[in-house]
Amino acid sequence: MTALTLSTSAAPGLRADAIVIGVAKGAKGPVVAPGAEAVDTAYDGRLAAVLETLGASGAEGELTKLPAPAGFKAPLVIAVGLGAEPGRDADYEAEALRRAAGVAARALAGAKKAAFALPVEDPAAVGAIGEGVLLGAYSFDTYKDNGAGAGKSAKAKNGRAPLAEGVLLGGKPRDAAHKAALARATAVSEELNRARDLVNTPPNDLTPAAFAAIAQGAAKEHGLKIQVLDDKALAKDGYGGILGVGGGSAATPRLVKLSYTHADADKHLAFVGKGITYDSGGISLKPAGHNETMKCDMSGAAAVFAAVVTAARLGLPVNVTGWLALAENMPSGTAVRPGDVLRMYSGKTVEVLNTDAEGRLVLADALWAASAEQPDAIVDVATLTGAMMLALGSRTFGIMANDDAFRSAVHEAAEEVGEPAWPMPLPEHLRKGMDSPTADIANMGERMGGGLVAGLFLREFVGEGITWAHLDIAGPAFNEGGAFGYTPKGGTGSAVRTLVRLAELTAEGDLG
Repeated sequence: MTALTLSTSAAPGLRADAIVIGVAKGAKGPVVAPGAEAVDTAYDGRLAAVLETLGASGAEGELTKLPAPAGFKAPLVIAVGLGAEPGRDADYEAEALRRAAGVAARALAGAKKAAFALPVEDPAAVGAIGEGVLLGAYSFDTYKDNGAGAGKSAKAKNGRAPLAEGVLLGGKPRDAAHKAALARATAVSEELNRARDLVNTPPNDLTPAAFAAIAQGAAKEHGLKIQVLDDKALAKDGYGGILGVGGGSAATPRLVKLSYTHADADKHLAFVGKGITYDSGGISLKPAGHNETMKCDMSGAAAVFAAVVTAARLGLPVNVTGWLALAENMPSGTAVRPGDVLRMYSGKTVEVLNTDAEGRLVLADALWAASAEQPDAIVDVATLTGAMMLALGSRTFGIMANDDAFRSAVHEAAEEVGEPAWPMPLPEHLRKGMDSPTADIANMGERMGGGLVAGLFLREFVGEGITWAHLDIAGPAFNEGGAFGYTPKGGTGSAVRTLVRLAELTAEGDLG
């Protein structure tokens, strides 16, 4: 993990591999952003003109390298685009800083030290830049040799290790608010990157049992309570949804309950995560071309796991319980079949019409278990439907809820931390499509609006009177395209920051 420090040192005298500055898109060309004054002065106030000559415009994601001026101890200046210049008396938005820092951190793979001279207007900017550096520098290379031996060291593209140290210039190392912002950025980013590692781990290594073991290790490290139900315990207690989905695999299912409590807490949040460690579709087998990335179908559980651990690391005065519904969905002689009826943990029966609609089955059991503790709110997270990807694309997750005010609060929290999201409805007329002549409900309904149908199904398993929201992260959980901003190719850690922010808001008394 990249180390982060704060420094009030001047850029010219700092020994580093590079100085990172911001450049914005102004009305008449590129504009050098605050924080780069010393660099601009060394270019005789002509830095913007030099950058424009080199083709820079200040557009978001743009990166321009140029030799450092004479007298600088760092040999390189990296100008990274911040997007449109903010209006008069306005600061740069946190997400613009986060993305710019991430772009630069990715470009600095192999460097030992880099100074980030980006606009630091307040502690929020310190946190955003810190997150951008740590998330942008992320690399998953556990299974690559790169000449060093597999797993011996973290390697990045072309055998280069991630940036070793990022120094945030303008950050005040003795300022309590700046130090707290950096500590928060470090905790959130480290746990989000751990979620990325889990999503990227091949399913032959990340079985339900292996995931549960990782959670047990984290619980011991951070003083969390943990309960792991294996297949025998699940059968004894009647978790028919999780057992049904996991019944076709030699890797047996698990339900993990991870609990963080605080002595001063008067609110309790429950987070529930879909943890299908590999999804073949089961008997309703996925077609060729749709299986290759299905190791990511446990992204919801990874996000919940990371959020609970982060809450503990931050010492938030709120109780947070994470439920990880872990199973592998495989076809075999013991797999659930289309037409089978499962008796769920709630006692309801479900007719399985499609075994590839399995996430809602494991979540249903976990939602009912979470409801039994009567938390103040439940939020579930899942890579649930392709329909949500069709609706919102690959970078935005959908939010459904049984309470409009809570749905709006979750949406605002997501946007605040830089996670694109959109509120979605739960149309009552779609519920009828899940009526079954055989069971209480079927796991499939109308094809059109499939993401909303899935949300309606989950709502059936939330305890009466409990506020609940459902995040369908099918689109942004796994990036199959090129890296952008602070988002790498592969697992992204989607929803971790939203869940953490919800926990913070609850602790502050600002969430209902």
